[in-house]
Amino acid sequence: MKPILRPLRLLAAAALALSSLPALAMQPFVANYQANYMGMQANGVMTLTAEGDNRYRYSLQIKNPMADLSQSTVFDEHNGKLRPLSSHDRSVVLVKRKQIDARYDWSNNQASWTGDVKPERRGPIRLQNGDMDALLINLAIARDLDAGRPLTYRMVDDGRIKPMTYRVIGKENVTVAGKAQEATKVSRVDGNKEQIAWIVPGMPVPARLLQREDGRDALDLTIKSIN
Repeated sequence: MKPILRPLRLLAAAALALSSLPALAMQPFVANYQANYMGMQANGVMTLTAEGDNRYRYSLQIKNPMADLSQSTVFDEHNGKLRPLSSHDRSVVLVKRKQIDARYDWSNNQASWTGDVKPERRGPIRLQNGDMDALLINLAIARDLDAGRPLTYRMVDDGRIKPMTYRVIGKENVTVAGKAQEATKVSRVDGNKEQIAWIVPGMPVPARLLQREDGRDALDLTIKSIN
């Protein structure tokens, strides 16, 4: 799943070193997306649900006749920061299956991975305050842009540590539930890959997410509705 879903998580890809979180970002929601993946249309769904005891589950699923991709992160809020506690990634692409699980142990400040992950990436990796897994970056970008904070993060995911910085590259109208809204475009370039997110003020997740590789669109998620 990592070569497939990680771009989403990176766009999504980011990380949460927040001092405060707008109420909207922590309210449960269901966001439906139109996806274009592997040259085929697909359905995408992002959800945020409360699990009690200051815990939340943030999930993403993309499905078409060729692929079924899903990932979820359980996190909490601690001293004004969002912390990943565990994550589960699963992909089925044609006949290839892959699954990776992560555990973020904040009592010992260590992250580790099991499943279809290379031995050298199983960890443990030392955690720092503010570290997040890649999926949570979706929430971070939307929240931090609204608050005027720097879009700079440290991702700890898939047995790796990666610093991330997004920059604003312009504005563009997007349509959400039949209504045109102005979005701010932010971008991050990593070698031959670029992740672009369209952020609408007050919306807890990006209205659109685009992964480009070698100058070509590889994965495109465009929101249809959110409630």
